[in-house]
Amino acid sequence: MASSDALLPVVFRRKPLSDSRSDDLISETRPRQPIKVHRAVILLLIALYVTLIVIHNGSASKNGASDKTTTVSRAHLTGVSEKRNVRKTKPFMWNNTMLSWQRTAFHFQPEMNWMNGPLFYKGLYHFFYQYNPNGAVWGDIVWGHAVSKDLIHWLHLPLAMVPDQWYDANGVWTGSATLLDDGSIVMLYTGSTNKFEQVQNLAYPEDLSDPFLLKWTKFSDNPVLVPPPGIGPKDFHDPTTAWKTSAGKWRITIGSKVNRTGISLVYDTTDFKTFKKLDTLLHQVPDTGMWECIDFYPVSTTKTSGLDTSVNGPDVKHIVKASLDDTRVDHYAIGTYYDSNGTWVPDNPTIDVGISNGLRYDYGKFYASKTFYDQNKGRRILWGWIGESDSEAADVQKGWSSVQQGIPRTVVLDTKTGKNLVQWPVEEIESLRLSSKKFNMKVKPETVVQVDVSSTAQLDIEAEFEINREDLKKITGDESVEAEEDFSCETSGGSTVSGALGPFGFSVLTDESLSEQTTVYFYVTKGKDSKLKTFFCTDTLRSTMANDVVKSVYGSLVPVLEGEKLTMRILVDHSIIEGFGQGGRTCITSRVYPIEAIYGATKLFLFNNALNATITASFEVWQMNSVFIRSYSADDSVLLHNSS
Repeated sequence: MASSDALLPVVFRRKPLSDSRSDDLISETRPRQPIKVHRAVILLLIALYVTLIVIHNGSASKNGASDKTTTVSRAHLTGVSEKRNVRKTKPFMWNNTMLSWQRTAFHFQPEMNWMNGPLFYKGLYHFFYQYNPNGAVWGDIVWGHAVSKDLIHWLHLPLAMVPDQWYDANGVWTGSATLLDDGSIVMLYTGSTNKFEQVQNLAYPEDLSDPFLLKWTKFSDNPVLVPPPGIGPKDFHDPTTAWKTSAGKWRITIGSKVNRTGISLVYDTTDFKTFKKLDTLLHQVPDTGMWECIDFYPVSTTKTSGLDTSVNGPDVKHIVKASLDDTRVDHYAIGTYYDSNGTWVPDNPTIDVGISNGLRYDYGKFYASKTFYDQNKGRRILWGWIGESDSEAADVQKGWSSVQQGIPRTVVLDTKTGKNLVQWPVEEIESLRLSSKKFNMKVKPETVVQVDVSSTAQLDIEAEFEINREDLKKITGDESVEAEEDFSCETSGGSTVSGALGPFGFSVLTDESLSEQTTVYFYVTKGKDSKLKTFFCTDTLRSTMANDVVKSVYGSLVPVLEGEKLTMRILVDHSIIEGFGQGGRTCITSRVYPIEAIYGATKLFLFNNALNATITASFEVWQMNSVFIRSYSADDSVLLHNSS
């Protein structure tokens, strides 16, 4: 353990956030001079001016540029989430030094441009993702393809599928892979037709002996499914991985809506070419809007291992997850699946899928997620898309946008509570750990200390906290300490607003003066019955002095059982921070873009802003290595063959 001398006390001074940098970007205006010209000349000039505007707008659209003209996005026209951020504020003047620092080191990213059915096959993890090869904004969506032996280091392969048929002319969208009993693979994906209608298409690998699955063939009689009666042509996308029924058929579900009710349609098939729609819905929830990227899978109530998608039985619960188009939030619920009629019922209807106080995979920037069963290690792995919080103008300037793959997570039912999932970074991420330091110290109320570690842009932090027992007794037994029944991370005002028992945690990506910082912390509240509730939060309100960035406070209640210490894990990778509270019962992903706390200027702090409680913090901090991501060459096939 490092001594507490390695933690240097500092005074918490908040530097006023200044908009002076952006205020300097005031365009010059020139006085207009009166002129007299012939009416015909005026008309000619007007016509020329209109023509130039049209040409300019068309050029800007092609180049991903933005201007003051409000236009309808291509994604909106086609009926899907464009997953982009449009700011009404004046763009911040980012420089290349700032933008280069934002690119992640151990999260998967394409080499450039915009990105959005994983599987394990012949020793390789395959990752297919939506990708725009022509720009850093939404549009021209194709299927990128990458493979890995360990879910950490990646090899970029040639594009798997491109929009080259009438049934996917406007985009090859989300799909799912199913590994059949004979070892073959089928891929169902949504295509946007030449009329912007959504249909489901079938594709399969050309050569099953190829572990890279480089070439894919589209079924000659696509589409295999079109929107059924009563479903809008733009409300029918994202087929799930198929699972086996007790009758030996394959079953899938597809997201949609009827008015404001989110629904999941159910289809049975034996060959993936012809489908029969069931009269029942897998599930529906009123007033939740369009359900995108539905996921459906079993979890064990007794074991911490994953289950194949087709498993069912007495010790099994099923998860239904929907990505809500209205809110860009991934909601899930735990329930019981009835194979006979293809329906699912939640255990607790008050926290059903999409209900505002229901369960989420992640309370931050995490959307359009997908799980798959990893038969290699007997686990279910969750991948989620991490969007941006900065402006589209910044995306265009840096030449890339979004990180499809958060760190892959194992996902299981919490067998201790039985009421929530737990998510945890795959064990392979620990192979990137380099040098580490351990710390153990008591931190008094209203204290901030700097953690003595070197470079802090790439970190893995594991920590546990204990609140002083005497302080707890005083606060829970003191009627003068007011109850906090209505606490919410989102509306709390962030980590600078103090209570008797919180907040306390870490400030990451922080500059020396603390003018820029992102805090990940616990906040413990006292109820009217003197019982304690614990919240896990991330505050990005002071994450950057740039003005064109969304800055929010994320988080939620986290279950803490009697006798448990408070634990958190934080992965810091430049502009991405992933937090896992209480073993992964509550998870928060955030995107931050500091302009001062970058490169050698970024620091790590431990803080206790509680008014009446001393905490003991025990934690270890690892420096993290960068991953190896490169493009495929023909030699890779030879190397893989030799290693096998």
